Formats: sequence, structure tokens, C-alpha cells
Amino acid sequence: MKKYNEKTEVLEKIADSITSWIGSIQSLVVHTLLFLTSFLLPMLNIVDFDKMLLILTTVLSLEAIYLAIFIQMSVNKSHEKIEDIQEDIEDIQEDIEEISEDIEEISEDIEEINEDIEDIQEDIEEISEDIEEINEEEEEEDHNERAKNVMLKSNVSSNKNEIKALKDIISQLQNEIDQLKKDNE
Repeated sequence: MKKYNEKTEVLEKIADSITSWIGSIQSLVVHTLLFLTSFLLPMLNIVDFDKMLLILTTVLSLEAIYLAIFIQMSVNKSHEKIEDIQEDIEDIQEDIEEISEDIEEISEDIEEINEDIEDIQEDIEEISEDIEEINEEEEEEDHNERAKNVMLKSNVSSNKNEIKALKDIISQLQNEIDQLKKDNE
């Protein structure tokens, strides 16, 4: 089987070379010279005109048969390459569709995260208000109560920092999604 494939490849290369040469200016010149020589030989009484026509017709018929075969081989090979390219294009289109779906999912996730952040900010504002109220009432309470309130404030402050960091990350993700959308267009 391996030898068959090697022989086939050699024959295909030969067919490609012949087909390429037939479509060249050198081929046109060679054929023109052969035809001129063929018609000059009977004029110079070197060969009988009928024999020349018989031989010329036979040679041209054989050449036409082989050229048709070589051209069809080239067409078949080109057709196979076109089919391969079409398969590659279909694969690329499927990949693009998957990427688009992923981008849509990421966009939805970012929207949900933004909503969660807004909810968290509202909760923090409520907690801050509660802390302020507690601080006002705290003036009458003892020192331990004040320490607890200070700790709550520090937790809220660190939560605000975390929320700010989350907002920055979401903003960065949104920019990347926008860039991916632009690239897909």
C-alpha cells in the first residue's frame, strides 16, 4: 500500500508538471514549431501529405486524451483542497459561535456581579447609618461597647475596600468583553 501511495504521488507530480507546462508560453512555441514542421515536410517533398496528416492526427488525438486525463487529475486535486478548506471554515465558524456564547455568558455574569455589588453597597450604607446611630447612643455606654463599635467600623471600612477592588475587577472584565466583541465583529 505504501508503494502504491508513493507511485500515486509521483504520478500526480508528473501530471501537475505536464498540466503546468501545457499552459505555458514554451508549450505554445513548441506546438507551433511542430505544426509548422509537419506542414513544411510535405511541401519539401520529404513526407507524403496524407501520411503526415495521419501521423499528426494520431499524435494530436493521443495528446488530447492524455491532456484531458491530466487536467481532470488537477481538477480533482483542486476539488479535494477546496473541500478541506470548506471544512476548516466550518470549524472556524463553530469556534466563533462558541466564543460568542461564552462572551454572552460572561456578560450576564458581570451584570449579576454588578447587581450584587449594588446590593452590598446598600447594605454597607445601612450598616454605616446604624453604626452612626450606635455611636451617638454610645456616649452613654461603657468603654467595652465603644470598642465593639470601633471594630464594626473597621470591618465596614475593609468591606468598602474589598467592594472597590471588586468594582475595579468588574470594570476590567467589562473592558475585555467589549474588546472581544469588537474583535469578533
